[in-house]
Amino acid sequence: MIIDFHSHVKISKKSNFMPDYFREMIVEAKQNGLTALVLTEHFNTIRFFDIYSFLDEHYSYVDGYYDLDGLKLFPGIEVDVQEVGHILLIGDRKEVCALREQLADYMEEDYFIPFDLLMDLAEGYSLIKIGAHPYRDSTPLAQNVSREQLKRLDALDLNGKDLYAKGVETCRQELLELAEEIDLPVVGGSDTHQFLQYGSIVNEFEQDCRNSEELKQAIVQQNYQVRISDQLPLKVKSATLVKKYMKKYLQEVDTVSL
Repeated sequence: MIIDFHSHVKISKKSNFMPDYFREMIVEAKQNGLTALVLTEHFNTIRFFDIYSFLDEHYSYVDGYYDLDGLKLFPGIEVDVQEVGHILLIGDRKEVCALREQLADYMEEDYFIPFDLLMDLAEGYSLIKIGAHPYRDSTPLAQNVSREQLKRLDALDLNGKDLYAKGVETCRQELLELAEEIDLPVVGGSDTHQFLQYGSIVNEFEQDCRNSEELKQAIVQQNYQVRISDQLPLKVKSATLVKKYMKKYLQEVDTVSL
């Protein structure tokens, strides 16, 4: 199984979910060799539940994933915490949506949920907890919560955007040192909002997983390899530029429609 643990299906938090764009994303993910994705859309994106309504209407949910014509899509969510940082949570669709409902009072920046409270909520479900891009300049989770708090996570995110921004070796070494210090595994995520970024970093698992419990077990046992593409700089830069102009176009369309 070849999986990307950090993937978005909307251009931005402020853009609507677009089914045709979603379908294009999935086609490109497959063409980049992926057999599975984790959908980690931002918890405070507009009309969050439109995504799951569309998935439930058009695709089968099997065990713990949506079957997208042969590609497994595992439900997940990306949550901002009060201390400044992002957490990826992965699990059954009902649990992911139930957690999202519990975050209704924490949607705005001044009211983001504290890290420990989010961990308490997540541990009430069977969710995988991953620290997203812990050393990103804008959201440096590793600098804002203690090492003991970080140990409540299940893994850390080696992030495609950060590998591009900081340089592969610098970014990887920085994260591996943290992972060794707190004894957590590392998984790779492209953090894409645009399909050109797929394949920049992937995880090759020794066996298929059917739900978050099996994913977590495989992560803990480290039965996988993280692979960084030689084309990562080109993929991320191209996707970033396309995303920029797509956002601009969508904003202009919204302005005209008003």
